Amino acid sequence: MSICITATGLYTPPYSISNEELVESFNQYVDKYNKQHEDEINAGEREALEHSSAEFIEKVSGIKSRYVMEKEGILNPDIMAPVIPYRQLGEEVSIMAEMGLAALQEALDEAGLTGKDLDGIIVACSNFQRTYPAIAIEIQHHIGMEGGFAFDMNVACSAATFGLSQVVGAIKGGLGKKIAMLNIEICTAHLNFRNRDSHFIFGDVATATIIEDLETPKGFEIVNSRLYTQFSTNIKNEYGYLDRSEFLAAETAMYPDITEPVTDKLFLQNGRKVFREVCPKVSEIISTHLAENNIESSELKRMWLHQANLNMIDLILRTVVGKNADKSIAPTVIDEFANTSSASPVIAFHRHNEGLNSGDLTVMCSFGAGYSIGSVLLRKV
Repeated sequence: MSICITATGLYTPPYSISNEELVESFNQYVDKYNKQHEDEINAGEREALEHSSAEFIEKVSGIKSRYVMEKEGILNPDIMAPVIPYRQLGEEVSIMAEMGLAALQEALDEAGLTGKDLDGIIVACSNFQRTYPAIAIEIQHHIGMEGGFAFDMNVACSAATFGLSQVVGAIKGGLGKKIAMLNIEICTAHLNFRNRDSHFIFGDVATATIIEDLETPKGFEIVNSRLYTQFSTNIKNEYGYLDRSEFLAAETAMYPDITEPVTDKLFLQNGRKVFREVCPKVSEIISTHLAENNIESSELKRMWLHQANLNMIDLILRTVVGKNADKSIAPTVIDEFANTSSASPVIAFHRHNEGLNSGDLTVMCSFGAGYSIGSVLLRKV
């Protein structure tokens, strides 16, 4: 039995926002805010907000642009959030399912399969537009998959590697031989575009990966996985269905009257702590995983890392492979896509898996809130 990644698919949203566009909107908001609170700021009762810049964004993150599902609302200084109309469940395809279906169809076409060939679908990502029914089951219905299983799972930015591990377990457990793992992210909907430290981080995207149990291997064989979690609040998003009850309990507002997101419950991170704490642990997990499989780091031909931050990618590469490591070993897509959470290492894999020889060893690694870290060893067939 060889469990292999045989195809991937990528759905790219219709709109792109450059750093310059994002900064212009943000700075307009800052000017309006500072003018509105001018008296308090002058009295020292409130801190003035600072402008952002395209140069600052690229320096601290490596991001130059991002793809989004809706652009006007994000760039409107009075809104600064994607404006996405509600779709009637059951009568229209939900927006997450629509994105996932596009990526999945591309992957199926590449693998020479149809939806009827699938035994399972797992949607693994950071944020879901609803609690239930599962987005995966909706996709199962629309792709024409008959029987089998479908479910959603959330391990934040690590969801892709954890999802691959779940697929391998399902195949080994006899639940199917052809399973799709999807990462669908509308990250802009959970991002506070009024926070200078993070307003530039995320973009939207969807990816799909086909994993098959084959007698004659092809693509990339999944050697094994290593998963790790540790509780931390340094990366969090607390927005959820209990907000209504919490508001009522605090007697601050009646939920139906709320017209703006609760911004302090949206995505929030302590970037410096995350960098200091996560990078060494990621390097340790990958190095340990290699050692357990008697693989020298010098044997790695490709590292598809979570595209959280260009500086993090560089540090992890140098720590694992060596300070003089060839940067092409860890290809990046963050400049074009920004951080796309769970989907990011799959985009890197999708875009940069050519030029490898049979037997070449590679690793896909993701890391994020939790903390959570997943490492998947892959061998080119």
